[in-house]
Amino acid sequence: MRAFYAFESLPVTRWRNGGGETREIVSFPPGEAEFGWRASIATVAEDGPFSRFPGVDRVITLLEGDSVLLRSAQVEQQLQRHQPWAFPGEWAIHAEINGRCLDFNIMTRRDSWQANVAVVQQAVSGVQGVAWVLTGTWRTAQGEALDAQQGVWWLDEVLALTPATSEASLLWVTLNRVPENGPAACSASPDRAGAHK
Repeated sequence: MRAFYAFESLPVTRWRNGGGETREIVSFPPGEAEFGWRASIATVAEDGPFSRFPGVDRVITLLEGDSVLLRSAQVEQQLQRHQPWAFPGEWAIHAEINGRCLDFNIMTRRDSWQANVAVVQQAVSGVQGVAWVLTGTWRTAQGEALDAQQGVWWLDEVLALTPATSEASLLWVTLNRVPENGPAACSASPDRAGAHK
């Protein structure tokens, strides 16, 4: 199973507090009230609290925006562009925004899925995950092209992406089912991406 998507075609849900909006890429399993994993892009226009998600791990990556500061009792984190940051959904986080920002969000139910998020410039492949083109052009093994603000998610099949232009950069999310002997937390790869929201 695989599905291609583009920013402009994603369904938009405006927040009840008026502080932003969410474009959902996929909530898996489809149609279920409780997701196993979820990918979305949020536009944040003003300061405010994050929703709390007990039992969920999160990774956020700033796509656009100059300054985003996240504060909680556990941490104070300044988000940097294209640098994923992982945190537990239980944390009560307040975001301070300078202007407007756009961020990419991955949420995984801790007892069933785990995610690793990295920014890559080289060819990659995986059995299940989500990809989002940051810059340049990427191609699948079948020759399908993906440009900036386009992406693909896939499940239970091998997907390979190769940079087709010299400046190509990709947000690459690997998803794995949690083995029965226990979960592992989501993460942001420090060797390819720095700390993020």
